[in-house]
Amino acid sequence: MSATLIRLAGPQDCARVSDALRALSHDTNDTHRASDALIAAAGFGAHPAYLALLAEAGAETVGLALFSPFLSTTRGKVGAYVSDLWVAASQRGQGLGPRLLAGVRDAARSRWGAAFLRLAVYHDNPRAVAFYARLGFVATAGEHWIALDGAPLEALA
Repeated sequence: MSATLIRLAGPQDCARVSDALRALSHDTNDTHRASDALIAAAGFGAHPAYLALLAEAGAETVGLALFSPFLSTTRGKVGAYVSDLWVAASQRGQGLGPRLLAGVRDAARSRWGAAFLRLAVYHDNPRAVAFYARLGFVATAGEHWIALDGAPLEALA
């Protein structure tokens, strides 16, 4: 088996990023609504909204971390929001998830001075909850994330 390498994705990797995100959606039983065109434009267009790290074993993509910067005024720091983390079933339990998160930490620190990571985890995914807890992730007391989308977003004055 070849060594697993982690690298920053570039425009030539749109299909790999898209395939990994589809695999993540499949693994979590989520509806996958992001088109290949959206993934390409959002990551590699004129104003990128994310960076991606790819983990590769030979020619096979076996992991992905998608992340973006944000400013926390309450922490007084820039952080990196990890919107997606995926490890292929064949690679789970071998340390690839923590390696991807370490790569996010390092890339976000060097680009934006990020001093912490934030992510969301589904409550109904106990393996993921336990994985993040083992790494030291903790819920932020008093925070409850909410979203505004669709017609209510458009109705804002």
